[in-house]
Amino acid sequence: MTDAALASTRNATATGATFSILLAISICHLVNDVMQSLLAAIYPMLKAEFSLDFWHIGLLTLCFQFTASLLQPLVGLVIDRKPMPWSLPVGMAATMCGLALLAAAPRYGLLICGAALIGFGSAIFHPEASRVARAAAGGRYGMAQSIFQVGGNIGSASGPLLAAFIVLPFGRGAVGWFALMALTGLLILIWVSRWHARERVAAALRPAPAATSALPRKRVRVAIGVLVALIFSKYVYMAAMSSYYMFFLIERFDMGTQSAQKMLFLFLASVAFGTMVGGPIGDRIGRRTVIWVSILGVLPFTMLLPYVDYFWTGVLSVIIGATLASAFPAIIVYGQELMPGRVGMVAGLFFGVAFGIGGIAAAVLGLLADQIGIETVFRLCAFLPILGLLTVLLPKRGELPG
Repeated sequence: MTDAALASTRNATATGATFSILLAISICHLVNDVMQSLLAAIYPMLKAEFSLDFWHIGLLTLCFQFTASLLQPLVGLVIDRKPMPWSLPVGMAATMCGLALLAAAPRYGLLICGAALIGFGSAIFHPEASRVARAAAGGRYGMAQSIFQVGGNIGSASGPLLAAFIVLPFGRGAVGWFALMALTGLLILIWVSRWHARERVAAALRPAPAATSALPRKRVRVAIGVLVALIFSKYVYMAAMSSYYMFFLIERFDMGTQSAQKMLFLFLASVAFGTMVGGPIGDRIGRRTVIWVSILGVLPFTMLLPYVDYFWTGVLSVIIGATLASAFPAIIVYGQELMPGRVGMVAGLFFGVAFGIGGIAAAVLGLLADQIGIETVFRLCAFLPILGLLTVLLPKRGELPG
């Protein structure tokens, strides 16, 4: 059975059981990303406990994100050809094991292994989960992608807060307590996997939609290259914020770790909000327009951020997080529309590229921070949204297949 058959659900109504699946997969994305975000949230604790330099911090992020980035496109390609609904609980179990290792590791090398295991779990989870979201969309693909992704963003935003109020007071071992969340997510994913297996059987019996003309292959390649460049812009800046924003605040405003974690939470919460609204807006006004506004429109705010006072730093970080995050659901669905029938591969490619770029950027920015200072790094990263000008090269809404 092909994704063309699944696409015949376009005219279905996304209600009842469909929304319950979207909610379930979003909750599991939340659980998965809470566990992932705990790694970055406890960086100051790990830096102090293991006497780490900034490049050690960057290497931890690199191992997590590089593992995920290498495997995700491959996983996506495989599941397009041979769907594996039951891979979802397996991915959650791998992430849970990585978290347990982070909680108990006695030396830095084992921290690296824990980070890599979490990346492995993400590589398995994201492509198939994205396919589930599209299968449950009822034609509202941007909305479904936003619901799926916002769970992850809320999970990422919750990590620093949970670290501030649970891990920091009780020590690194408290990270292991979150294994109970992972167990809950694993049980939910077993139910989701059963639904997805049944849905694929039902979709195979529906008539496939009429074939539509595709864009020339060269045009598709250029468009995919532009989307990758936009993901580069977004995720290098996000790597700076997620890995080093706390250090920037501590150095610039002389605040404590707990206060900096709360500020990081505000930024990540704004990212969750932007993700939630980006998909539905793209369904209404077009994903290309959302991409324009999200990437290039954030430039004035990133340019101001390194120079303003404490209050405006908080305000601008919220604006930046919400605006920049609205692009990713639009980019994912736009890419899937560019390449019909490659739902898993596109999701795996873009999630993988995002993770890989984020990991490499975290390592490089850590090295730069050691050499030129964290504030200078943020001044340089402020120019990244200029790449949003490349959006002009993307095909317009009426040119896309479907």
